[in-house]
Amino acid sequence: MPVDPTPEQVSRLVQQDTGGPVVMLNLLSYKPDGGRESYEAYGAKALPFLQEAGAEILFAGEAASPLIGDESANWDSVILVRYPSVQAFLDMVTSEDYQAITHLRTEGLDRAELHPLSAA
Repeated sequence: MPVDPTPEQVSRLVQQDTGGPVVMLNLLSYKPDGGRESYEAYGAKALPFLQEAGAEILFAGEAASPLIGDESANWDSVILVRYPSVQAFLDMVTSEDYQAITHLRTEGLDRAELHPLSAA
């Protein structure tokens, strides 16, 4: 399963931009044998980029099995990150310096989902 967005998914994110803050819901499943450690190394290196983008980690924790939903789609961790705007998120993830650390994310994840959330 892919762990990075396709160009079409990025285009859809831009089209759906409400102009306000966006919260990214990260659902993460780690690769066995070192995936969590690789992702944690990515997280430590990503923190300065988040701060520079004006982002805030609202929640980071372990995911339990679903109370409602597909029980086969278990996740290891859930992270909620608030960005001041979609553009702030895109500027961060497309920067050359940030791209230099994303291999740690890719190496650590077996699968991932990233859901942009906005206030109703």
